[in-house]
Amino acid sequence: MQKTSIEWALNPDGTQGYSWNPLTGCLNGCEYCYARKLANTRLKERYLANENIAINGFDVVYIDGNDPKFTDPFYPRFWPEKLDIRRKYDYDDCRNHTKRRGVFVCDMSDLFGIGVPPEWTWKVLQMIRACPQDRFYLLTKQPQKLTKFSPFPNNCYVGVSATDTPSYQDACVGLNEIEAKVRFLSFEPLLGAIYTQILNPITPYYNPRGIPFDWVIIGAQTSKSYWDLAAEHPNETDRIMKYGKRWTFQPNIEWVREIVEACEKSSVKVFLKDSLKPLIDKSSNIVSLTQYGSAKLRQEFPNA
Repeated sequence: MQKTSIEWALNPDGTQGYSWNPLTGCLNGCEYCYARKLANTRLKERYLANENIAINGFDVVYIDGNDPKFTDPFYPRFWPEKLDIRRKYDYDDCRNHTKRRGVFVCDMSDLFGIGVPPEWTWKVLQMIRACPQDRFYLLTKQPQKLTKFSPFPNNCYVGVSATDTPSYQDACVGLNEIEAKVRFLSFEPLLGAIYTQILNPITPYYNPRGIPFDWVIIGAQTSKSYWDLAAEHPNETDRIMKYGKRWTFQPNIEWVREIVEACEKSSVKVFLKDSLKPLIDKSSNIVSLTQYGSAKLRQEFPNA
């Protein structure tokens, strides 16, 4: 367990939280995945040395005859030595850790991802139940897999990633079918307009049990390389903007504004990630996107 740079994954007291990776690797195949890039570079040898592999993932063989289970460092792997986070030295080598923690689970994997054995997921959830004093953030791109693990422990924030309207609709269906203390959506990266009518509480066709989430996070696609983003979005290079030491591919400002205003009408909290600052700085109408009376991004948290 280590400190996380994920700006919304906070400890309950508002300080920066932690990340925990009892699983690594993922078969979701997202082109913009930063974790896969890390696994194939700096972490490659370490990951390949772990033989706790999801044998029942995908039974495929590469054209060159190699089995990806043993040659792909981002193939799902389990790390049993990292599972028990009740041990004191897992908290910054601190002997007294009465302070409650906020823990992002599997930022190098997807706990509910394609090819991840259900027994691995259950082991992680059992450990979460054994740490009721802490808060755990679970985020997946596979909302259809959430139902079998519901109801979730009461210390879980359960979220789904979406990038456009089709994935948003799938996320709503998945979140509608589970029980969790906090349910949330992460539009990171936001790559298309969202049909915000789904956020309207009087549309029972979409939300027969009400709006299925309490919190929405919005962010831009990021990369260390301008050229990687330009290759992925060759016809929209005008939306590539520098932020700090990184490059971002910004969504349309209207996409962001429509989501924020729809959330506002439905009393859903909104967190705009810092990666959106280049976009906000270029916009003249930012009232709904910033904190009242300031130029700071709107960064709200659910009541829990």
